[in-house]
Amino acid sequence: FDKADIKPESEPAIKEIAKLLQENKGLKIYLVGHTDNVGTLDYNLKLSKARADAVVKELTTKYKISSGRLKAFGVGSLAPLASNKTDEGRAKNRRVELVEQ
Repeated sequence: FDKADIKPESEPAIKEIAKLLQENKGLKIYLVGHTDNVGTLDYNLKLSKARADAVVKELTTKYKISSGRLKAFGVGSLAPLASNKTDEGRAKNRRVELVEQ
C-alpha cells in the first residue's frame, strides 16, 4: 500500500518477464500500473505510474532490457481486478500488468 517498491516475492515474476524479453528480441511491452481506491485519483495515477516505472527500471538495469522496448503507464484505481471493500481485494488491485505493444 502506498509504495512503488518491488517486493522480493515479485522477483521471480520479473525474472520470467526478462527471460521472455531476452528470448523474443522484437517483443515490446506496456507495463501498466494499478492501485486500490484508497487516496485521490490524481495521487493514485501518479503512484500507479511509479509502480510501472519501478518494473521498467528493474528490467533495464538488472536485466539489461532496452528501454525502447518498454513503456510505462499508470491507470490508478480505474481498472480493479477485485473489490476494494476488503484488504484482500485492495491487495489484488495493487499490481503491474504487461500488455504487448
